[in-house]
Amino acid sequence: MADDDVLVAAPAWPELLPWQRTATTEALGARASWPHALLITGPRGIGKRTLALNFARSLLCESPRADGLACGMCASCRYMAAGQHPDLQLVEPFSIDDDGEVKPLDAIPVDRIRTLIDWALVTSHRGRAKVAIVVPAESLNGAAANALLKTLEEPPPDTFLLLVSHQPGRVPATLRSRCRRLEAPHADADIAQQWLVDRGVAAPAAVLAQAGGAPLLALAMADPAWQSERAVWLQALAKPKALPVVTLAARLDTGPKEERKQRLSLAIDWLGAWTADLARVAAGGAPLRNPDFAAALTALAPAVAPIRLFRYHRALSRQRALVAHPLQPRLVAEALLIDYRELFR
Repeated sequence: MADDDVLVAAPAWPELLPWQRTATTEALGARASWPHALLITGPRGIGKRTLALNFARSLLCESPRADGLACGMCASCRYMAAGQHPDLQLVEPFSIDDDGEVKPLDAIPVDRIRTLIDWALVTSHRGRAKVAIVVPAESLNGAAANALLKTLEEPPPDTFLLLVSHQPGRVPATLRSRCRRLEAPHADADIAQQWLVDRGVAAPAAVLAQAGGAPLLALAMADPAWQSERAVWLQALAKPKALPVVTLAARLDTGPKEERKQRLSLAIDWLGAWTADLARVAAGGAPLRNPDFAAALTALAPAVAPIRLFRYHRALSRQRALVAHPLQPRLVAEALLIDYRELFR
């Protein structure tokens, strides 16, 4: 699914999002004491990658504005606009084949970090600074995380590392402890809805609820194909005793490997949001992520034991962390759906 964390070979430079401007200028106001390592955290889809890229552009700008933001006109900013700044490294879990095609990877390998370390030791091309962005930081494999540790401990002068994480708890503690942490700003509901309306979303409040308030994720969720598939899954979950486990799981089993993993990730997200809403309704609240299925959730809530529901939700969270590695997404989905059905026996 597309959001602020789409993998690209070179950044087509994104402008700051409306809800990020104040936090960005406040952070850049302390440019003289900018940390050598910054860990930017927050849920997927709120614009963390965009924020990191704009921090980098401002840190490298040769004539920054009074508010600390990049001027957009100097040589450094022109390099940025072209996605070719020699003093910027963007490290993401992808590879580029001989035909220039981007291939997603399960993790950031150690050789990418070794290349980053070699780059950090070279003198700055523009003489301003050097900035490296690692996104998402939790995708560093063990060897890559260990290799990065020494650079975090003893960074070269005027070299800044920006680590972006959707799940900071999965970033090794040795890395977290050497970074200053910054929670990426969230969008106010009115601002987020207007931002979606400006991009042609007809029902911004509904998709924003489905996305947990994350505007970029909501923009992706507004896609009719996404909405159609979500409806199939949630209508099935609303009738657990008649849940078509094999048929539903088989919907994941088409297309290339990466597409199957992406579908499994979506299915786990839908199951997680659905069971979280079940717990809210059972406790006397209202569903947050699936308000359009409030009646079905209200009917199901009395039939499930809270402790079993919480255990199942915890199991979903564990499986979500392993989604890049399953051998067979369909079999994982079948197991999760069978366990969901058992909640109502």
